Formats: sequence, structure tokens, C-alpha cells
Amino acid sequence: MRSCRSTAVVRVRARRTLVAAGDGQRLVMAGGGTSWLDLGLWLIARFASVVDAMHVARLNLIDRHAVGQQPFARLAKSRQTEDAVIARCQVWIADHYKQTAPVAAMVKRSGLPERSFKRRFQQATGMAPLEYVHTLRPEEAKQMLEAGDGSVEAIAAEVGYEDAGFFARLFRRKVGLTPGQYRRRFGGMRRALAPEFSARPSPARRT
Repeated sequence: MRSCRSTAVVRVRARRTLVAAGDGQRLVMAGGGTSWLDLGLWLIARFASVVDAMHVARLNLIDRHAVGQQPFARLAKSRQTEDAVIARCQVWIADHYKQTAPVAAMVKRSGLPERSFKRRFQQATGMAPLEYVHTLRPEEAKQMLEAGDGSVEAIAAEVGYEDAGFFARLFRRKVGLTPGQYRRRFGGMRRALAPEFSARPSPARRT
């Protein structure tokens, strides 16, 4: 008897926190840890009404994650690959991301021919070296937007971009929000928490 193996296609929607699919949208999936709130509101709207869902949202101070998960994403700065050469380059670029011609600098540090380096970097990280840099720099910019009031132009220069317009467009594409929108959303949260918790001593680390 011949065995028959069925296959299913799964499409990942990284920019959405909630996805409804299947016949009659009977399969509903939520992403991040608090996206179950979005799921709850969606189910109330579906089986009760949109008015009821909005009422529940107002009563419970729920802010729907309409911008998806991208603004909350972080690119880990530590070693991420079993390829030791590429891992060393990842660690290095995490501290030298604003350097001019960062990919050429990584190629030189790796000791590999340029084509070999780019191929191995892509295999190890899932991104081309330049795309990796363009992903790391906005991550650093996020922290600056959260913590300070520096202009977008100043932050762009700080993370390695002379053209603030290019940086703003790149940030929007990577994060899903403009730098100003990101600052208003997350900078306010940080400022609200800072007065109470920044004064507290850090908990002792276990050795």
C-alpha cells in the first residue's frame, strides 16, 4: 500500500498580532503574550457585536495592537549562529554598527573572500550582511527614541546614517511606525515607569 502524505502551507504574517484563517475563519491565532486581548476583542465582535467589543475595551483600558508586532521586536545582539566566524562578526557589529562601510569591515575581519563571507552570513543569519546592519541600526535607534529627546536627524547620525530621510523611511519599513510615532508610544511608557523604578536599587544577582 502506498502511503499518502499531505502537506500544508503555512504563511507567517510577522506584522500582524492576530490572524483568522480557514473555512469560515474558524482557525484564529494570536501572536505575542498579550495579543490574547486582541483575540478576545475579535471574538466578542464576531459573536456579539463590534459595539460590545468596544465597550469591553473601554472598561478594561485595552489598547488594540493595530500596528502589529514589529514595533515590539528586538534583534538580539549576542552570538546567534554556530558558524564561529560569522558569530564573531555579529558580536563585533553589535558595538560598531555606525561605522562607515560596515559590511566591508566585517569581510576584512572574517578573513574570507567577500562572496564566501556574504554566502555564509546569509546562511547563518537568514539575512544579507547589509540587511542585518539595516536591521540592527533601527534597534539601537529605538532605545534612543525611548530614552531621550534627541532629534531624528541626530539619532540618524548616531546610528550611522547621514541622510535622516533615508533613516526615517527605513525605520518605518522595519518597525511599522515613524520615529516620532515610536517615541510617543514607547518613550511615554518609559518616562511613566522611570520615576518610580529607576530610583530603586537593582536586585542582587545570584552567583
